Amino acid sequence: MKLKNTFILIAFVVLCFACATNPFTGKKTMALVPNSQLFPTAFAQYDQFLTENKVVTGTKDAEMITRVGQRIAVAAERWLNANGYEGYLEDYKWEYNLVDDKTVNAWCMPGGKIVFYTGILPIAKNEAGVAAIMGHEVAHALANHGQQRMSAAYIQAGVALAGNIAIKDEQDRNAFNQYYGVGSQVGAMLPFSRAHETEADKIGIYLMAIAGYNPDEASLLWERMKANSGGSSTPEILSTHPSNDSRIANLKALAPKAKEEAAKFGVTTFRE
Repeated sequence: MKLKNTFILIAFVVLCFACATNPFTGKKTMALVPNSQLFPTAFAQYDQFLTENKVVTGTKDAEMITRVGQRIAVAAERWLNANGYEGYLEDYKWEYNLVDDKTVNAWCMPGGKIVFYTGILPIAKNEAGVAAIMGHEVAHALANHGQQRMSAAYIQAGVALAGNIAIKDEQDRNAFNQYYGVGSQVGAMLPFSRAHETEADKIGIYLMAIAGYNPDEASLLWERMKANSGGSSTPEILSTHPSNDSRIANLKALAPKAKEEAAKFGVTTFRE
């Protein structure tokens, strides 16, 4: 199989399976793994994670995580309902947990299962900072980024397998594996991941504003993230995430638009 035919196959497969719609962008997205299969698996993994880690309960920080999460979830539902997506969250089972761990991280699994690590709270600094993180992580779940990443990985693996079956010459096959491995990662998978992060930043800052949190805090949060990393980072082209500077600039530009969006829902004052 010629390299050109391989790329034609990639395009064909993507077009055939780009059958879901992202409600926040209107774009078609890959959905090889249906939510009816993805959500129960995610819920089971989440429950297992909680049994293996120290969940913080009954503290002000734990209560804050739940409070912010509930407000972000309500904001998401308000936005979706107002834009013609009533019932979109029907299968989501929101849950918010704070875990005692020094890791600077937070995440939201498909279907709305959320974890914040205590290690990220000093960088969040305040409730609006938590809302900026929460909005971003929830946005990944709402936009089905996990579903899309799994779908892309299946396509990546499928094309690699097809290439190895079709290419009979060992030297050509080795060249294909070498160039396809690097090319599909740097040229497709990493940009795909960075696009998801940028998309989640936009959706997240809108959600935090609609929830009543000051969207100006989002860029300040990433300035603190940058300071915490010592200012060093992987070159953007080789990273799953945009650079800190790119995110800070993007979030600063989005903050006024987020306030305008919040005003549509009667939200004109913001919590810090």
